[in-house]
Amino acid sequence: MALVESIDIPLGTLIPSFELPDPDGKIYKSESLFGKKGLLVAFTCNHCPYAMAIWPRLVNLAVEAREIGVNTVGINPNIHPDYPEDAPSKMKTKIREWNITFPYLVDESQKTAKNFKAQCTPDLYLFDSAQKLVYHGRLDDHWQDEGKVTRQELKEAIQNLSRGKPISTDQKHSMGCSIKWK
Repeated sequence: MALVESIDIPLGTLIPSFELPDPDGKIYKSESLFGKKGLLVAFTCNHCPYAMAIWPRLVNLAVEAREIGVNTVGINPNIHPDYPEDAPSKMKTKIREWNITFPYLVDESQKTAKNFKAQCTPDLYLFDSAQKLVYHGRLDDHWQDEGKVTRQELKEAIQNLSRGKPISTDQKHSMGCSIKWK
């Protein structure tokens, strides 16, 4: 497991459009995933300890975000023969196990992850309704233990986005396992 951080991407960058399937083959287009206020894109996977630690928080945040007009999509770029636990069939199991209520998509070619310049799992991007990047950073200030979280930066950004308030530009990099590039 190689620890990697997300990289700086200029705020205001337009979302790279994508068209990806879920593990059952249903196709989703980026343009159709947006909520009234925006879209949270989470590059993640099933096996990385960093991703696994935040999955419950991400699932809960997605429910809250949807209620205020921000949809969520998960994208798994780790479709790699050396990581069978990230295979689409295993994604189906995790969708049920973790009660994931948003699309969890398969980026088998890894083109979408490359277009986003995603580096790690998790790598989190929040776009406004104009499809511009407003937040690219960590979920909160303690990836490992939800009980030790003192600042929920992504939740704050989503709430500010939904209320039309400024989003802090002091955004800390997400960190996690490196994407398993082919």
